[in-house]
Amino acid sequence: MKTAIIVIDMLNDYFQKGRLSYNRTRLCNSINELANCGRDSDFSIIWVRQEFKEDLSDAFLIMRKKSISKTIENTEGSQILDELIRNENDYEIVKKRYSPFFKTRLDKILNQNNIQQLIICGINTHACVRMAAIDAYQRDLEVIIAADCVDSPDEEHHKVSLRYLGSEISRVMDNEQIKKEILGPTKSKTY
Repeated sequence: MKTAIIVIDMLNDYFQKGRLSYNRTRLCNSINELANCGRDSDFSIIWVRQEFKEDLSDAFLIMRKKSISKTIENTEGSQILDELIRNENDYEIVKKRYSPFFKTRLDKILNQNNIQQLIICGINTHACVRMAAIDAYQRDLEVIIAADCVDSPDEEHHKVSLRYLGSEISRVMDNEQIKKEILGPTKSKTY
C-alpha cells in the first residue's frame, strides 16, 4: 500500500510558549525518526505550512475579527522549525484553513503518487490534525495518527481528539507500532 507522511504546522509561531514549547524537542525528534524511516521505505513526505498575508485578507474569520497575526508570510514565524529534517524530495504545501486539503494541491500530490494511506503528524491534534484525518477518511484513504508525533497546546483537547479519531476514522499508533506494522521488520532502521 502506497503511503505518505504528512507533517502539519510545525511552525515557529506555534512553539513560542506553553505546552508546545515544552514538548518541542520530543515532538521534533519523533517526527524526524518517523520521516527518516518513511524515506527509507519510499514514502512521500509532505510538509504543510499555514501562512497568511500581512493584511489577513486570506485568513479565516476569527483571525480577521480579532486581528490575530500569526504565521504571516515572509516571516520567521511561518517557517518550519529548524530542527526538523527535510529532504529535497519532500513536498511542501501552504494552507489557509485547518484542513490541508482545502484549496491546496494535496489531493493532486496524493493522486500522482497513488497514495492509499496517510500517516498524520504535527499540530494541533484538536484542529488541523483532526481536520486532516477526517478529510482523508472522507477520501477513502487509510488514516494513521502518529501518536508520538502529534500534540496540542491543551492536553485535554489533545487526548479527547485522539480518542475520537481512534474510534473509527483512523488508527492511533506510536512510532514503534508504525515501524513494526507499516514499515515491516526488514525496512525499518534504528535512528
